[in-house]
Amino acid sequence: MDPARAFPAGSEPGPTAWTAPPFDPELSAALVALGDAAREPFTPENLAAWQEQDAASRPRPTLRELRADGLFEVDELVVPGAPGEPDVGLVSARPAGVTGPLPVLYYMHGGGMIMGNAWSVVPQLLREWALPLELAVVSVEYRLAPHTQYPGPVEDCYAGLVWVAGHAGELGIDADRVVVGGKSAGGGLAAALALLTRDRGGPAPIGQLLLCPMLDDRGDTVSSHQMAGLGIWDRTSNATAWQALLGDRYGAADLPPYAAPARAADLSGLPPAYIEVGSAETFRDEDVAYANAIWQAGGQAELHVWPGAFHGFDGFAPQAALSRDARDARSAWLRRVLARSGAGPAAG
Repeated sequence: MDPARAFPAGSEPGPTAWTAPPFDPELSAALVALGDAAREPFTPENLAAWQEQDAASRPRPTLRELRADGLFEVDELVVPGAPGEPDVGLVSARPAGVTGPLPVLYYMHGGGMIMGNAWSVVPQLLREWALPLELAVVSVEYRLAPHTQYPGPVEDCYAGLVWVAGHAGELGIDADRVVVGGKSAGGGLAAALALLTRDRGGPAPIGQLLLCPMLDDRGDTVSSHQMAGLGIWDRTSNATAWQALLGDRYGAADLPPYAAPARAADLSGLPPAYIEVGSAETFRDEDVAYANAIWQAGGQAELHVWPGAFHGFDGFAPQAALSRDARDARSAWLRRVLARSGAGPAAG
């Protein structure tokens, strides 16, 4: 039995028994400052309006802006998609003037599978990791639900990864030092990608960076009930996003793990994972259970449960002490993974 769902017989909490864990004080203040409108849940009825608002308001920096006066080399690429599917857009970036094949972070943006774009996340990836660790970044513009449902988004990510690994020489990267990563929906896609490339014998990542990953479509964990109506992303929003992605397959007993990695029965043979989540967010229990399942399969996972953190906390309160600690922990893990995989600045 999944420990995230286990209760003694006859002691299952009733609908009024859920007590949410407290928010960290600094993060709570940031949450209040967002206002009620920003915390309104996503529903099938308002999804189109939310998507339109996100597309209009989410930053989409130009290549000139991303290059930061020559600090970075940045290109937009269009590569073949899966057979019979459209091409896939990639944003490829690296610190300027750094010679030699670089390790690469192959990154999937967040947004619940229904929002976001590949460009908006690149400035932070370059500032926090590419520059200090001397690594390249490739951000994937996968198709969004409900216009494109499973398996479209994960197949986009897989096709891009295969192309990047096959063109490592012209990109100036090391195909043997690829970390797949992402946040929220992107974290779920990174986990799915690690499973998919393992099972297809595709490019083998050296690590998977899973930041508050969206892993389980079933929505029946304790944390999903505890956080109902609270924080940034609750069970209503989560169900709306999963329904948009899965369509008629939503809740199906035979849903593949590449759609929802928490469904995986075999987590052996995966690259080392970094998994983080907040104690006060919907995804807490599914993410903790995923780390535990990796350990039980004989794998390696580093798990951080940030006390009092809500979903995506560091993006809303970047100067909070907890946010700074989380960024430090991610960078330290990346540095260790890169150091184990080969020589270079990250191994120093």
